[in-house]
Amino acid sequence: MTDRTGLFAGDDPFDIIRAWMDEAQATEPNDPNAIALATVDADGMPDARMVLLKDVDGQGTDGSFVFYTNYDSAKGRQIAQTGKAAFVMHWKSLRRQIRVRGTVTREDGPQADAYYDSRALQSRLGAWASRQSQPLDGRATLVAEVARQGLRHGTHPARPPFWGGLRLRPVQIEFWADGAFRLHDRFCWTRAQDDRWEVARLSP
Repeated sequence: MTDRTGLFAGDDPFDIIRAWMDEAQATEPNDPNAIALATVDADGMPDARMVLLKDVDGQGTDGSFVFYTNYDSAKGRQIAQTGKAAFVMHWKSLRRQIRVRGTVTREDGPQADAYYDSRALQSRLGAWASRQSQPLDGRATLVAEVARQGLRHGTHPARPPFWGGLRLRPVQIEFWADGAFRLHDRFCWTRAQDDRWEVARLSP
């Protein structure tokens, strides 16, 4: 597309994503890798929450995104039911955003183990202690459970079997940049049936 230049130039959406994320590292005051993750429950009711995107893997149509959670959490259960999710990554400082939709599978092998081991000890114990998304009678109960799990697992806890990665393989990626007078620039990359990307400019 002849007018896809500057911020939007490139033949691989993952190259653009990494370039934008690198810029955000220098401009966003907190969590430049934060995403608003959207799912739906068994009744079709939408749900959304902020999570941290931890890995952008691969290139082209083999590229994917990885984040981590308790598989028994609301988002874990919802994704297990549908196998699909979407997210928005918005950077107010850059006046840009990326929207992604795709299919989701578990990432619960060596990559998940390595990420879990990289976390602070209290965070690792917290993963064991928290019954994520379930009712909790008070913070003291959670703190006590973290302490109990510390006694149980010591200083090198293994990754819980109910906690790990979720890998989103996109079928659609949209890049958006703010424009004067709300004449924004939007380019949508869609995975075609022959497993290549098709790119279209969208009206703002």
